[in-house]
Amino acid sequence: MSTVRYAMACRLRPDKRAEYLRLHSDVWPGVEEMISRCGIRNFTIFIRGDVLFGYYEYVGDDWDADQARMAADPVTREWWSHTDPCQIGFDSDAADGDRWQALDEVWHQD
Repeated sequence: MSTVRYAMACRLRPDKRAEYLRLHSDVWPGVEEMISRCGIRNFTIFIRGDVLFGYYEYVGDDWDADQARMAADPVTREWWSHTDPCQIGFDSDAADGDRWQALDEVWHQD
């Protein structure tokens, strides 16, 4: 099993900043459990102004199956119903599910 690094970014709606930060100050245990069960480790979200930057490492064996399992989880779906309205994509024409945009890795050092 190898580790794959993922980075992504989106913008935070200024009027939802306090709500988003409040939610993430006490992430629901079921959400954290599902993230771990789906092979995601070292998940971190940073903020600067209205930009959110997320980073995590995937250590599972089947990315697509793990993502589908997470998307089907009722607790995670409920969590997303609270966090998704706080986020917007960088592109004005980004589809609703494309708020977080993947970043290409340029360089890495272990």
